[in-house]
Amino acid sequence: MKRTVFLTIVAILFLNSHSCNQNNKRYDMGKYGYDKAFFEKHRIDFLELESEDGLSKILVVPAYQGRVMTSTAKGNKGNSYGWINYSFIEAGQQDPQFNVFGGEERLWLGPEGGPYSIYFGEGEEQVFENWVVPSLIDTDTFDILEQDSRSVRFSKSAVLKNVAGSEFSLSLERKLSVMAKEEVSEMLNIPVSDNIRMVAYESENTIMNRGSEAWTKEGGLLSLWMLCMFNPSPETTVFLPYREDTDGVIVNDDYFGKVPSDRLKVENGTVFFKIDGKHRSKIGIPPQRAKALCGSYDSGSKVLTLLWSSLPDEPMPYVNSKWGIQDDPYVGDAVNSYNDGPVDDGSIMGPFYEIETSSPAAVLMPGESLVHVQRVMHFEAEEVILAAMVYTLFDLDLKEIANKFK
Repeated sequence: MKRTVFLTIVAILFLNSHSCNQNNKRYDMGKYGYDKAFFEKHRIDFLELESEDGLSKILVVPAYQGRVMTSTAKGNKGNSYGWINYSFIEAGQQDPQFNVFGGEERLWLGPEGGPYSIYFGEGEEQVFENWVVPSLIDTDTFDILEQDSRSVRFSKSAVLKNVAGSEFSLSLERKLSVMAKEEVSEMLNIPVSDNIRMVAYESENTIMNRGSEAWTKEGGLLSLWMLCMFNPSPETTVFLPYREDTDGVIVNDDYFGKVPSDRLKVENGTVFFKIDGKHRSKIGIPPQRAKALCGSYDSGSKVLTLLWSSLPDEPMPYVNSKWGIQDDPYVGDAVNSYNDGPVDDGSIMGPFYEIETSSPAAVLMPGESLVHVQRVMHFEAEEVILAAMVYTLFDLDLKEIANKFK
């Protein structure tokens, strides 16, 4: 009798273990279902927003400041577009400087460096050892104000201090909404055919001055800074259109040293940036040159990523996030792209790549707000279909984009 009971228990444990293993192996790494199972396994609460057909999904983690960790256009079996730092999350330990969770779209604040930085202490040399990301945009959980199947709205309040000693009592709001094909088609002013699988979402981000004093250029200003982390590949190229009808610098390419010419090309109204996760480099487009729509193309997986951001109608100051001494703390960039790669000791954070957008500097009286809107869109289809989209939107040849650095 005891032997029978023992064998029954063993059989049940085996079947349960086998079932769990099968569930873990159901999706390969790189698929949305794999990432969803990863967060479930590590008991990290998340929520999903999805389209009416349930195929377009975005995965959002409130504990990571309501950031979008990843998205897909084809349900659980579809490609997962966001870069996730699995090893860091699995370790379960907090980093006192910066917690590199990853994530396809997160909210930060500028400026990172300079005389009004909020990432360094007063009087500190602006070097990596002294750099600390404020907990508000690193470890704080954002509160959910409202939620349904297609949207969610978060909020968080805090007090921050910059290196000049100015104090900011502020609140942040962040609303994420899945966009339907019809909305995307209307926004881009082109048809999005049924042969295209897509996921698109809008993030509306608001900063409010909740203090009793005005925020002024003399005391330093803040900005909303959106960073999108994606998976790099040798077949990926970022393309950033720029305005040709104005003067001034087209692209700033000295964030981490001059970008080599075989990785950066400026041609006829477009900046092309090589994305392979093998050379740490960053570029930026100044606000007077920036356009609202930019993107990247991965010719290996045939994924076109577009990113739209709100730009002001009139010239406005943008905070300068470069570390150290600055000639002007209000000549920052409106659009950036970053390609990850090894640092001096050979270590690498990712690899990943980023497309970033920023709001103007928040010159706000008490009770006033500034809003920055960003829309992220991923499209999968046959190359000829994506090529037609790119030509219509940018007057660019998709094959030329794909072969720009080959």
